[in-house]
Amino acid sequence: MRLGRWLVALCLSACCVLAQAEVVRVRAYDDIIASGVLKVAMYQDFPPYSFVVDGQPRGVDVEMARELADGLGLKLDVLWVAPDETLDDDLRNFIWKGHYLRPNVLADVMLRVPYDREFSYKRNELGELINELVVMFGPYQRERWQSAFDDRRLKEVPTVAVFQYHPVGVEVESVPSFYLSSVFGGRMSKMLHHYPSPQAAFAAMQAGEVDATMAMRGEIDWLLKQANDSHLKLAENAYPDMGKQVWDLGMAVHESNRQLAYALEGVLEPMITEGRLAKIYAGYGLRYELPGLYQDVENEMAAGN
Repeated sequence: MRLGRWLVALCLSACCVLAQAEVVRVRAYDDIIASGVLKVAMYQDFPPYSFVVDGQPRGVDVEMARELADGLGLKLDVLWVAPDETLDDDLRNFIWKGHYLRPNVLADVMLRVPYDREFSYKRNELGELINELVVMFGPYQRERWQSAFDDRRLKEVPTVAVFQYHPVGVEVESVPSFYLSSVFGGRMSKMLHHYPSPQAAFAAMQAGEVDATMAMRGEIDWLLKQANDSHLKLAENAYPDMGKQVWDLGMAVHESNRQLAYALEGVLEPMITEGRLAKIYAGYGLRYELPGLYQDVENEMAAGN
């Protein structure tokens, strides 16, 4: 929740005290190494990225975090994040301030944070940087939107326009929901069915309630692998008039902990360039796409040859 203008002056002294407390709670790089543990924040109940099976953390982000911790000679300690209203709130709760319910619990690093200059330098209504206490770094994956369909009820999806005539399931209050309800003048809105999660929407497609579904590519890949049904297919359509169709994901640390960021980047880069991260993704049935930073390097190398 953002403070109103009239509260800013009243809270100046409290903010000074809070800033001092933040310095105490944020672990310095040497303290992290001495502790033998790397505390990594990742989203709970978020397959295939981070989730729990038989009491054990699983997912591509978990596997990557284990390798990052191991590369620093540390053990992994997962701090599960229950999403707040915005990503800014999540960064505040786990990277630089702490949640009011557990003010002394902060992560050393958080995963699945957009690696995006516009987001990094976003400002509030006062012109202040919203995430000035956060450093976003280490892009490790490119994500995009993906549709899937059941070929017993829908022959192909050459364009999203077919969803004007076929029911499609999406997560409630998600980007696919907003997009499909508004594109083409809202002509597909009457065919939208909303579910509490991408998993529920996919299950509805399996049950015949809807003919298709749309979610993040990693989620769709994972669900198709779990279903193991030859009638459930990936759509190859584009998404006209959609804002951000692809985005890169990276990590975030407290602004005072750039040394940790540099160390993690040193472990991450060979994981990407040697194909070890892609192998982790393949193990969960996911297609791995290099983030833009590494695609640019590959393109430059190809051009040089």
